[in-house]
Amino acid sequence: MTASPDGTNLPPFVFHNQFQGWMEVYAPVQRYETYLNNHQEWFHRCAHPMKAEPVGQHGYILTIGRYGSHGYEVEPKIGLHLLPQEQGVYRIETIPVPEQPFLNYEVNFQAAMALVPMRANPDTDEELLHLNVVDYTRVNWELDLRVTMYFPRFIYRLPHGLVQGTGNRVLAQIVRHVSYRLTAKVQDDFHKTIGLNLGKRWRRKRFHAERVRVLTPTPDTLDEPAPPAA
Repeated sequence: MTASPDGTNLPPFVFHNQFQGWMEVYAPVQRYETYLNNHQEWFHRCAHPMKAEPVGQHGYILTIGRYGSHGYEVEPKIGLHLLPQEQGVYRIETIPVPEQPFLNYEVNFQAAMALVPMRANPDTDEELLHLNVVDYTRVNWELDLRVTMYFPRFIYRLPHGLVQGTGNRVLAQIVRHVSYRLTAKVQDDFHKTIGLNLGKRWRRKRFHAERVRVLTPTPDTLDEPAPPAA
């Protein structure tokens, strides 16, 4: 059993889910790669209102927000390392948060994006061709997210399902803000940089995400947060 940071030696609650999805970016792969590689130019504005602190050349510490219930709150921070692309695949992995030894949680965020070249079909992609989009990019992504939480002793007096539900909400907020919302904002920001204004009606067409596996059985399973509308 792993000791908690406050020394209570109570067992942690672990929340481990896997997600996958896809989206479309209406420019050739090479042009989107150029944008992604210059993350110092767009990451901060796309992460807003989350606070993003740079770490080295390719890392960021993200402050997600404050969440909790039953008298216990947590302000999750995640350290992300944006690895350079390798054979068309971009990966994001967890890096330590500087004050991690004093936090009551651990986050393991492992994501991968594969860029697939696509070409508009005159029979099915009339709207794209009307926008002069011929070659575009499909982004297939996967996320493996594990959150370990060490609650104070009084929380363990509550029913197991209530405690598990608190962790589920924290995990859902991390997925919503870091994976879904940040991804959608990166899409919008990229399209603006190339002068392509698609409007909100395209968002549902070009973004799909789902939870594909719950690796830690939970008695209080929450509905998966929907992709952002804005």
